[in-house]
Amino acid sequence: MKPVAEFSKWQGIGNDYVIVATGELPFELDPARISLICDRHYGIGADGILAWSESATAEFRMDIFNPDGGRAEMCGNGIRMLARHLYQRGLAGSATFTVDTDAGVITPTVRDDGMVRVMMGQAVLGGPAIRGFDGTEGGGETVPERLEAAGREYIFTFVDMGNPHCVIATDDLDSVDLEAEGPAIENHELFPNRANVEFMRVDGPAEVTMKVWERGVGETRACGTGACAVAVAACRSGKAQSPMIVHLPGGDLEIEVDDDLNVTMTGPAEEIYSGNMSEEFIKRIKEL
Repeated sequence: MKPVAEFSKWQGIGNDYVIVATGELPFELDPARISLICDRHYGIGADGILAWSESATAEFRMDIFNPDGGRAEMCGNGIRMLARHLYQRGLAGSATFTVDTDAGVITPTVRDDGMVRVMMGQAVLGGPAIRGFDGTEGGGETVPERLEAAGREYIFTFVDMGNPHCVIATDDLDSVDLEAEGPAIENHELFPNRANVEFMRVDGPAEVTMKVWERGVGETRACGTGACAVAVAACRSGKAQSPMIVHLPGGDLEIEVDDDLNVTMTGPAEEIYSGNMSEEFIKRIKEL
């Protein structure tokens, strides 16, 4: 029998992922193979891969891989895509279920209107968490920090959403050069595990616009955990209030932050296409 590698391509406000079932792939996912699958010229093309499997601690397990082959602890857009993928294929028994991730167990709810509401867990704020990023340090209030990168000084807030975020407030998003500033901040020595970088502009009491440089990916049209981090930083600093609309280049997300920094995200997810990788492509993957 010829090897079959089924996949589904999804997008969430412009952030796109390939979804695969780990146990059904005829090859192991390693950095070189992940990079080829995500390559937009020689592969399927995506901002990353969502690999799902069974879990001993939840109903499903989601592993997230960036195009550079590295892992991400959590992906806000990805969890919405996977939730709809599993639910509309009848793999999830109800509209609300649990998914284990490297950031802990996440609970999405698939709505009839195509939107997915996700309980993202509790954010952690504070300077001490930056050094080791083990999720055990940090406080409940914003701790403005300073760093120098790309020839500039930045004041930022570190937000742990299960993955690391460096949030920088600005009044002029148009002047931000993400191609230069993003990687310089992502790889700053303050962040031993690197960091996602968000620039935010507060537009009103419950409205924020942001740009994002994703760790291991680059500039993307959307980042769900980044939107959550921005909302947390905006709420705790008193610049905005919950619930709020976060505008990203690819679309909008609604983010709710309670007094204990528990975060809920609501947004869309859409299947673009599904299919099987060709026998020739699978052979090329296996040869890597």
